[in-house]
Amino acid sequence: MTTNALSEETSPYLLQHADNPVDWYPWGPEALALARRERKPILLSIGYSACHWCHVMAHESFEDPAIAALMNSQFINIKVDREERPDLDRIYQTAHQLLSRRPGGWPLTVFLSPDDQLPFFAGTYFPPQERHGMIGFPDLLLRIAAAWHDQPDQIHAQNEQLRGALSTLDRISHNPSVVPLDGTPLSDGLAQAQESFDERYGGFGDAPKFPHPTSLERLLRHAAARPTDDLEGSAALHMALYSLERMAAGGINDQLGGGFYRYSVDARWQIPHFEKMLYDNAQLLSLYAWAFRLSGQRQFERTARAIAGWMIADMQDDDGAFYSSRDADSEGEEGQYYLWQVEQVAALLNEREFNCFSRRFGLDQPPNFEGHWHLTVHASAATIAREQNLPEAEVESLLASASDKLLASRAARIPPARDDKILTAWNGLAIKSLAVSARLLNDTMMGDAAQRALDSIKRRLWRDGRLLATCRGERARLPAYLDDYAFLLDATLALLELRWRAADLDFALQLADTMLANFVDTENGGFYFTAHDHERLVMRTRAFQDDAIPAGNGIAAMALGRLGHLLGDTRYLAAAGDTLKAGADVMQRYPWSHNAMLNALEEFLSPPAMTILRGNETALARWQQALRTQALPRQMVLAIPAAADTLPQALAARAPRGDIVGYVCRGMTCSAPAQSLDELQAALTVSAAG
Repeated sequence: MTTNALSEETSPYLLQHADNPVDWYPWGPEALALARRERKPILLSIGYSACHWCHVMAHESFEDPAIAALMNSQFINIKVDREERPDLDRIYQTAHQLLSRRPGGWPLTVFLSPDDQLPFFAGTYFPPQERHGMIGFPDLLLRIAAAWHDQPDQIHAQNEQLRGALSTLDRISHNPSVVPLDGTPLSDGLAQAQESFDERYGGFGDAPKFPHPTSLERLLRHAAARPTDDLEGSAALHMALYSLERMAAGGINDQLGGGFYRYSVDARWQIPHFEKMLYDNAQLLSLYAWAFRLSGQRQFERTARAIAGWMIADMQDDDGAFYSSRDADSEGEEGQYYLWQVEQVAALLNEREFNCFSRRFGLDQPPNFEGHWHLTVHASAATIAREQNLPEAEVESLLASASDKLLASRAARIPPARDDKILTAWNGLAIKSLAVSARLLNDTMMGDAAQRALDSIKRRLWRDGRLLATCRGERARLPAYLDDYAFLLDATLALLELRWRAADLDFALQLADTMLANFVDTENGGFYFTAHDHERLVMRTRAFQDDAIPAGNGIAAMALGRLGHLLGDTRYLAAAGDTLKAGADVMQRYPWSHNAMLNALEEFLSPPAMTILRGNETALARWQQALRTQALPRQMVLAIPAAADTLPQALAARAPRGDIVGYVCRGMTCSAPAQSLDELQAALTVSAAG
């Protein structure tokens, strides 16, 4: 079989294209030099392995010999995995929006000048022939090639305009702000959330509807920071809990196997786009754990445990790190792995199981996805119990046994492809969420999974004092980005709350110091997305706005603030404050788009309660357990054994006394040492009131 230059890559997405007739190259010096030498424009195609329309365009165009021949004769063709190269994706998505005046997406198709890699045309998916008003891809290629040869002056002029527009964006993002840091964006963000909240179905906006985990986290934190009778807090809690409830009952949630799909194509959360992404599930896991802790509703605990179960069983490799995604397609059809016919279900279940299962998941209703049934919750166990005159516990038992049988049957199907590369940033999200959920749900399995993942990332992706962004197996590569450092620092701090390990604190300090040394915008504050010694690209981005994952600047500010308060280190506190000042203007103007920054702002204005426990193992475990039952987001509890003797000065000053002692600090103020649990809880109450 003939292969192109992608055959030695680590990305499963790039390897999917290694036997295309297209002469694909990975992004790198070889391809860029070839384009300059041959004076050919670059056709840059950006996608990812779980992307349905990326697969469609690949099958329709990139596997077609005639289209490939046209691409090879006129262009230098570069294929990029947006998950491995988010730096390139950010730049060229921005350029697409400037050139086409509309949002981008994947697959992203961009044509670049060979000398400076500036794009002169950009689009997304193109069909092989003209269809629904879209130009056919071969016709587009011919027009682009003709324009490149016949209109060089116009292309050069447009490139200069684009260069100016990109530099303007760069200047705006680096404009030092004089906006004061106060709580105004926190209340304004809630008001914007209320404007876009879907009162009927939960979530925000209309179809397609995404989970927006960072937004839901902001609402839960907003509610937790206020008294139970506070109107703002009540509104925030309602929006978060109702959205999480409707999502959990919808088809966006895998009702059998656990885990959430990427988004719902409808406003009711019923029919998803079927890919499962690690980053979505990592964030949603801890949200459901927090929803259970703040509401006491067991449905949220069940959903959290189902997400964690899927992540650990299906997405964690033998060494402990987490894979990236599951595809939307199986056997060439979107969602086929997850869909059912009523006859299939009836054949697997006994009559009593079928009666309950059919009612719960709508099998007594018309099919909801292309002649098939995709499982969504239509009736609660309590409703079914009343209707069928059965004890509710018996209904729940019948539903559980039915689900087990269907899940076993589904496991025999051909599963969607799994992208088995390891991404440092996404693993950071997973480690933090598992650590937080393990603490809130008292779940050892989750904690062990988080610790194994951190140890795996350290062993495979921490090299000579720097992180790498990705690995597949033992082959690690690509310099890490801001998100890699910030998310992993945040995760390590969360894991320290679950179980103390001096090596993890040392690692957190190394991550923080490396981030400060290599990513800080020393002139304007905040952090660049790429390091100072990163490959020189068309522009160097610095973003504060959340996307499907939280903004790296927001997570960096939060983690550095916590580390600074924990250790009394003004370097970290200053960096956190400078990041918030750098983003103050955009936070004030568009608060609901900057929720990770708002979370960091909240802790900057009202520092978290830092509780340090020192004692023997038995007493520490008892006090930790007691504190977990009343945990709040704006708290941090570290249980450090009395025998620990290599602590930083600020922690060493919290000296052991007897079997156990607790110290509660907020900002620069600490309570008297508490030697009983009642004293400690009283000190926490006073701290929370402050």
